[in-house]
Amino acid sequence: MDFEKRLKRLEEIVEQMEKGDLPLEESLKLFEEGVKLSRQCHQELEKAEEKVKLLLKVEEDGSLQTEDFSPQES
Repeated sequence: MDFEKRLKRLEEIVEQMEKGDLPLEESLKLFEEGVKLSRQCHQELEKAEEKVKLLLKVEEDGSLQTEDFSPQES
């Protein structure tokens, strides 16, 4: 599942849980799924931030320095 789909699913879970009409067992399942999705999204954002940092290093003369990066498989 890509980042956007994870985020959309996480939003759906939040909406369902905010209604407050779910049985406890279902709420716990959704909460567990939400925590997992949140962690996955956070990890993906951290990877993206590292890529941006590599691409936007600034040299002393003000020019941008780029470096190759090798994406790590998750």
